[in-house]
Amino acid sequence: MEIKSERLLLRPISIKDLMTTHAYASDREANTYMLNLPNDTLQQTENFLKGCEDNWKSFNQEVFQLDFAIIFDGKHVGGISLSKEAGPEAEIGWILNRHYWQKGIAFEAAKTLMDYFTKNYQIKHYIAHCDSQNKASYALMEKLGMTRVSVAGGRFNKGSQSESQEYLYELKIGREK
Repeated sequence: MEIKSERLLLRPISIKDLMTTHAYASDREANTYMLNLPNDTLQQTENFLKGCEDNWKSFNQEVFQLDFAIIFDGKHVGGISLSKEAGPEAEIGWILNRHYWQKGIAFEAAKTLMDYFTKNYQIKHYIAHCDSQNKASYALMEKLGMTRVSVAGGRFNKGSQSESQEYLYELKIGREK
């Protein structure tokens, strides 16, 4: 599955993306607000990518975890994921190599992915989580039309020693509103 937008290609992430994935997955600054990052070793990134490949092999429309490489100007600059469990909503998340922040890439990738899955898989309810201190992430969620629906404590990011709050955002499309 490949999805194209004006500037981007979203394609299944794979083990071939090991070094470019590890560049952003191991970046402590870029992952300050991430739950399961940064990766401390190349092996952790490799294990993640192998799991992504397995998820692509078992893709079905009802329950899935899909990770895409974000390709910009022919370069792998980040990742975007969409996961769906039993129920109507799908969860979206993204990460970019910090050298590509502030270029509209994450917004374009998220909008493109959501539009594609709404049209082709009839997903009409999207959610996203972020650390309450991650202003760039929740600003992007709001730009996508998502609304903050809850604030909860108990979030422990891998790169942090302290507890933080987590925001939950959602977007309902069409009749589900």
